[in-house]
Amino acid sequence: MLVFIYLVVSRYIESMTLEEGKDKFIQSWGALGSSWGINRTMAQIHALLLVAPEALCAEDIMEELQISRGNANMNIRALIDWGLVYKELKTGERKEYFVAEKDMWTVVKQIIIQRKKKELEPMLRILDEISSVEANDQESEEFANVIREIKLFSSKADSTLDTLVNSDSNWFVGTFMKMIK
Repeated sequence: MLVFIYLVVSRYIESMTLEEGKDKFIQSWGALGSSWGINRTMAQIHALLLVAPEALCAEDIMEELQISRGNANMNIRALIDWGLVYKELKTGERKEYFVAEKDMWTVVKQIIIQRKKKELEPMLRILDEISSVEANDQESEEFANVIREIKLFSSKADSTLDTLVNSDSNWFVGTFMKMIK
């Protein structure tokens, strides 16, 4: 009986092929992309370039992910804007080739910078504008207090993210490990 169970279970825990692993990673990274504030295709292109052993051209990306040229080009440009992908020139080639930033600390910092720019900084500007509401009755005092608390928290988050972005990976890992102990 134990031999039968082992044979059945071992079929399910056999190692995956490289292609299966790569596909699963690309699909999972694509799903994770929405957590960063980017679309699935952009994250899938990033994942493909992360695991690619050498730079890929747009045609390679289109073929691998089964996406259109416009979709590929738009998302590659966005990844370049985010600082997650770079162009790589190959002598004698007219095509543009692209390579992902593979240092995960740099990737995380670039994502933080972009999310901060798109989400936190605009909120801080709005909070600055509306914090000038005069508190002359209970409702306006409550409004002013809530805005002041949100602004204080947002400013601290902004400062913390700036510290994180400007730190090196050793400091971050050491600090993180102290926090989780």
